[in-house]
Amino acid sequence: MPIAQPRLEHANIVVADIAPTLAFLKAAFPDWRVRGEGVGDWYGKPRRWLHFGDENNYITLNDNGDGPWRDLQAHQSGLAHIGFEVPSLGTVQENLERAGFKISHHGEDHPHRRNLYFIDDSGLEFEFTEYFSDAADEKNHYQTR
Repeated sequence: MPIAQPRLEHANIVVADIAPTLAFLKAAFPDWRVRGEGVGDWYGKPRRWLHFGDENNYITLNDNGDGPWRDLQAHQSGLAHIGFEVPSLGTVQENLERAGFKISHHGEDHPHRRNLYFIDDSGLEFEFTEYFSDAADEKNHYQTR
């Protein structure tokens, strides 16, 4: 029996405080909403959680996390960033800059895509990519050095 094409439904992230990352995501994606939220216990530690997204995709944020994010310029294991494909990079950039966020850095020049990186107020990095082609071989062309 064939397996349906997989898709990423959500990412589940533990943060010290939900508010900074939620504010960032609301600025980037004003059409998304809190789909659900609650409180619970995670191995003996209280935790608030919420799902922020649309009908098909979302980010789960859980609070009460310990420690800082990994140093993005170092080599520790762990999450480097979360990437989103967006239909208009300019719109996302305008939304985030209007909310006070600054571009962390630009992706490499590429003929078929453009990407920008931002860091939220908690130190979590997000990448936003706009593709200029629907052709897989162009979208997925990797420039090697």
